[in-house]
Amino acid sequence: MVALIPVLPTIGTVSIHALKKGNKIRLDKREYLSIPYQFIAFLAGLIDGDGYIQVTRTTKGFITIKLVITIHLEDISTLEYIHSVLKIGKISINRDHKSPNCSLKISRTDLQEVLFPLFLHHGIFFLTETRRAQFDLALFIFKKEKKVYDQIPTITEIPTFFELPQKASDYVKLPFFNNWIVGFTQSEGSFCVKINNDGCFQLKQRIHVLLFEAFKLVFETSRKIGIEKVCIINFLPYGAALKLIYKK
Repeated sequence: MVALIPVLPTIGTVSIHALKKGNKIRLDKREYLSIPYQFIAFLAGLIDGDGYIQVTRTTKGFITIKLVITIHLEDISTLEYIHSVLKIGKISINRDHKSPNCSLKISRTDLQEVLFPLFLHHGIFFLTETRRAQFDLALFIFKKEKKVYDQIPTITEIPTFFELPQKASDYVKLPFFNNWIVGFTQSEGSFCVKINNDGCFQLKQRIHVLLFEAFKLVFETSRKIGIEKVCIINFLPYGAALKLIYKK
């Protein structure tokens, strides 16, 4: 008898505590395979910019994990759209008058059963060092079924599940890169007006030289990166000034 391979196999074992809340283990995940590949790549880019995977210790010493995407409250429609497609997570609103924002929080169980299996199924991964390291840690905890925070090994002992490209051209060759750029741009991009009244578009990130060199290849510019307190690339796709800026 041939064994059936489960659709989007769950990573690790779902906690019995999660099931006590009235939740049930997802047995049929075929609906999630209908989510477009392009959307998953877009989501990875957005998380690389505005999200983080939080691994923390509870008061009793156990591990808690969740993924959080936080954006300005004016852009809540983006989170509502993501939630409508994935059908996982909860949206919360912070109406702080100085910086009103909203967040989509995805639980450990939803990461194990849906989101991370989708990333693995499509071969899509995070392209910033910080998010990639957070993903590796969470995936390690799921696979090894670690429950106690003190059981987490040092960062050097955490395996890397996806290696980042070693050349800018290799980023461009990633099949999901262009869709990833859309999500990353929505997260880190902004329009501004310079002192001389020229309009421009900016992308800001921590230092990722190869990643920003890959942007230059995508937008077909030979402009050099100037490095001071920030690194700036000026180029003119489709007649509009575009700046790629990342902090040193």
